[in-house]
Amino acid sequence: MRIILVTGLGGAGRTTVAAATALAEARAGRRTLLVSEDAEDTEGSEGAEDAGRLPGDGNLRVLRPEPAADFRREFLALQACSGTALDLLGAAPFEDAELTELPGSRPFALLRALREAAAGDHELAVVDLPPLPEALALLALPEQLRRYLHRLLPPERQAARALRPMLAQLAGVPVPAQWLYGTTARWEAELAAVQAVVEAPATTVRLVLEPGPAATRALRTARLGLALHRLSLDAVVANRLLPAGSEDPWLAGLTAEQHRHLAELRTGAGDVLHELPHLGRAPRGADDLALLAPARAGAASAPVPVPEWAVEDRREEDGVLVWHVPLPGAAKEELSLVRRGDELLLTAGPFRRNLPLPGALRRCTVTGAGLVDGDLRVRFTPDPGLWPRTP
Repeated sequence: MRIILVTGLGGAGRTTVAAATALAEARAGRRTLLVSEDAEDTEGSEGAEDAGRLPGDGNLRVLRPEPAADFRREFLALQACSGTALDLLGAAPFEDAELTELPGSRPFALLRALREAAAGDHELAVVDLPPLPEALALLALPEQLRRYLHRLLPPERQAARALRPMLAQLAGVPVPAQWLYGTTARWEAELAAVQAVVEAPATTVRLVLEPGPAATRALRTARLGLALHRLSLDAVVANRLLPAGSEDPWLAGLTAEQHRHLAELRTGAGDVLHELPHLGRAPRGADDLALLAPARAGAASAPVPVPEWAVEDRREEDGVLVWHVPLPGAAKEELSLVRRGDELLLTAGPFRRNLPLPGALRRCTVTGAGLVDGDLRVRFTPDPGLWPRTP
């Protein structure tokens, strides 16, 4: 199933573009799911557990994440798993009716909705994500949380769960309870499922921008963040374009400035740029949305391919292996590299990721790095004590 993740600058119209894209695909005959908290004209939508159907468009269904209900459900499940420990502490359990959503619940509800969308029988899912910085952090969240779980509660420790009571008596130290490992395993499975959806080749990102001073910078930031997390860019949508040729001097000047920024976007986005007009009013209903749909997902230009992170063997020439990490738009002064164990901690602008090293590079030491035309080249020298000896 194809999944299009729609994000962009705040106020650029990403929710409208997501709804227009989903509606156009449904009218073209594809079974389509729109995942959005803010989608309009969705009578009958009852949240994540029972998505409603958009009236008049039988191929389009709407899934509305509900952070408050999702938080209550997860909190009560955790409380039930840890009931014995809470009883020992004399804690009074919460009831559903008295729970209120805590800050930070929204991303988890949206990720769970994304996983449910991927598990459905639709041909296409269009997901309305938060604004660009929050969306990139959201898409990186499953991998980051899995890394934390593996470090704090290693999976191999769970293999000895039958020995925990004996170990606790012999060592005289407390051993984590079974409910903690069970909860961790459930979270790990859910996060792995979401990460698989985000990283799937059929999942792409559509960036919505209104041409202006911040648009080109946002495109550069988005390309860098998407490349670091190996996500494919489906399209760049230049939204709310003003008509040229106005006789009003004020409107003509505003249009000229907007089109200067549009030219910069054309240079930066290339063939994946799609231009949408300004309707002169807020969209009203399905007919207006039909005017604001980018090229159909089935007929659009091919997404920008995700470049390979290749390891170049230069041992015969220079005695090194070179790891190529494509980072389009990266600036040398914004890069930082730290080797820690079998990972490379890479900071690129506002983004940071822990990159697991390929097997061959784990037996090497980092001896240098350079950035050439958006290609980060990290040099590794084989460690004689770890590198296999040839006969």
